[in-house]
Amino acid sequence: MASAGRQRTRKGLALLLPLLVLLAAPLVMASEARADFRVCNATQNLVGVGIGYRAKSGWITEGWWHIEGSTCKTLIEGPLSSRFYYLYAEDAERGGRWDGPISMCVAEKEFKIAGVTDCVARGFQRAGFQEYDTGEQASWMVQLTEQPTTEGAPATPASNGQNSQ
Repeated sequence: MASAGRQRTRKGLALLLPLLVLLAAPLVMASEARADFRVCNATQNLVGVGIGYRAKSGWITEGWWHIEGSTCKTLIEGPLSSRFYYLYAEDAERGGRWDGPISMCVAEKEFKIAGVTDCVARGFQRAGFQEYDTGEQASWMVQLTEQPTTEGAPATPASNGQNSQ
């Protein structure tokens, strides 16, 4: 009799397991949703991108991400920890740029720079970054379009940062 009871328990568990998997699937899928800061290059040209943000240790600027035409790259992986992010990008082929009024430091080659003051005195260049207010969303996407400027005036992407859910 005891073995018959064990068999019924196993059958019950075997029938219950697929139901539990179906109920748990949405929870697993929700936890796999990506939260990050992405930049999409809607041009046909290679673009170099730098980002600035406020960390616990102070201001940080990082670059260069090279984004091929018609592709996207994740600059910050995981849920965003700041409300404001700053972006500067250059068209590597045509020489235009997507910039803004916020002055931060960049370097000629790959960089991660602490602080945004005395750029030139510290051996860096100064660049104007565009501010993006993420509204404290967990993820954000900026799309760069065919509107870079060549004379340094601010260029606003056709699609400012959008919540990418």
